[in-house]
Amino acid sequence: RHKKERKKQRKRERKKKERKRERKRERKKKERKKERKKKGRNKERKKEKKKERENERRKKKRKKEKKKKKERKKERKKEKRKKDRTKEEKKKKKKQNM
Repeated sequence: RHKKERKKQRKRERKKKERKRERKRERKKKERKKERKKKGRNKERKKEKKKERENERRKKKRKKEKKKKKERKKERKKEKRKKDRTKEEKKKKKKQNM
């Protein structure tokens, strides 16, 4: 009888240890999964930030180009006005001389 009881006791202990090990294994698995997920999220966040930075850079570049274009247009207009003025003055002089 004692032998049987001891056997049952050992069996119970073995099962208990096995369950404990199983729970530990599951916990580790969950932790690893969580870490992987976290890494993935970080990667995504990094990508998004990079994209945003690129967009900002492009926006700035576009703004700069627009400004340059505007300046060039202004300059051309100024030159044209100057040219027209000289032409007008020449015409006036010619008229006066006649």
